[in-house]
Amino acid sequence: MNHLDVLAASSGTHDARLILAALGGVAVIILLITWLKVHPFLALAIGAIGVGIGAGLGASSSVESFSKGFGSTMGGVGILIGFGAMFGKLLADSGGADRIVDTLVGRSSAAMLPWTMALVGAVIGLPMFFEIGLVLLMPVIILVARRSGLPLISIAIPTLAGLSVMHGLVPPHPGPLVAVAALDANLGLTLGLGVLVAIPTVIISGPLFSKLAVRWVNVPVPALFMTDEDVDGFEEKPERPRPSFAAALVSVLVPVILMLGKAIAEVVAPDSENWVKLVIDFLGTPVIALGLAVIVGVFLLGRGGQMDRSAIAKSLETSLPPIAGILLIVGAGGGFKQVLVDTGIGTVIADAIEGSKLSVLLLAWIVAALIRVATGSATVATVTASGILAPVAADLTSSHVSLMVLAIGAGSLFLSHVNDAGFWLVKEYLGTTVGQNLKTWTVMECVISVTGLAGVLALSVVI
Repeated sequence: MNHLDVLAASSGTHDARLILAALGGVAVIILLITWLKVHPFLALAIGAIGVGIGAGLGASSSVESFSKGFGSTMGGVGILIGFGAMFGKLLADSGGADRIVDTLVGRSSAAMLPWTMALVGAVIGLPMFFEIGLVLLMPVIILVARRSGLPLISIAIPTLAGLSVMHGLVPPHPGPLVAVAALDANLGLTLGLGVLVAIPTVIISGPLFSKLAVRWVNVPVPALFMTDEDVDGFEEKPERPRPSFAAALVSVLVPVILMLGKAIAEVVAPDSENWVKLVIDFLGTPVIALGLAVIVGVFLLGRGGQMDRSAIAKSLETSLPPIAGILLIVGAGGGFKQVLVDTGIGTVIADAIEGSKLSVLLLAWIVAALIRVATGSATVATVTASGILAPVAADLTSSHVSLMVLAIGAGSLFLSHVNDAGFWLVKEYLGTTVGQNLKTWTVMECVISVTGLAGVLALSVVI
């Protein structure tokens, strides 16, 4: 056996070791949580470090990788969850959420509510990160389910579908923008085609799929964002002052408008450095936008609900303890993802598929989907797949390059499971078990991914 054969055999063994370590880690986490009833935070930490050691990172490097991923997730998503919890509790305690919910429930029939919530999720999700949209809309999801009497899943799935589809398929979200830049795609064309694919994808994965999901999983509405009216009943007490619908809506839309403004500025004047652009960029940063939403809410919602300073302070203070567990679990999910990324498993999958003779659009989806499943990160999947397929995109027409961006975006959403921090965020907010979350959230993400791919392939035939 010559030197090259030895290297190839060694590489193959290493690759197999990585894949087995990743699969074993996922299996261990699921068994610890479902069979031994270990808390997800501890299970994720054990699984992550075990995967790192099994993949050859070494004990100290595995711990360092997990800590890095935990800290990175908490520095981004964790802060957003904290601000979102404050805003959500203030929205609920002031009566602003009641006002929005009563308007939605009052103007939509029971049959139309899932469709209304899908539209709300899509509109809110257009300029916003998924996590921000989720923490903003979770009070509305829970209160709509509680007040309408409809199953929680029939309200949550359409809303989450709207958020997730926009996050994965439509610029200006980071994932699609990364692919647009890497493949040198036309941003305006990609945006237009993305909306065309997104509309049927939201419909199928949201209101239509929720009819099946609600048969598989029936969970009670969690006791989050409870108000006096929810505890005592509407007949027990006179209706207290509530913010107007306009005030409540403006409060919710503040971060949406700020982030949308930043996205538009990036498209219209990407290289500008004048003070207006700098201010818009600052205000549209997710952490700043959501922090400002809390501040605006203190005035608009607090004043509209006739809350005094002590009531506002109590609302903000009591918003954080209930999400402590969620923060730790989401952070651990981010740590597990980082360990998988650092093992290099994404590169292994990419290299294995690079020479395939499949349709370029299908290949783009497969590469992104496999890396997403292995690493739990839609962004890593998008960046890696875009880098691999950039040389191929150079020979395609402008429309097909844009379709490749969408195919990668659709693949990056496939099969969210225990290595995805978003999986745990949804699970903890909705109060589902791991199995129930797999049947609802995970299947919904798969439906989004496959439907998005179908839309891309259909468009490729006619353009």
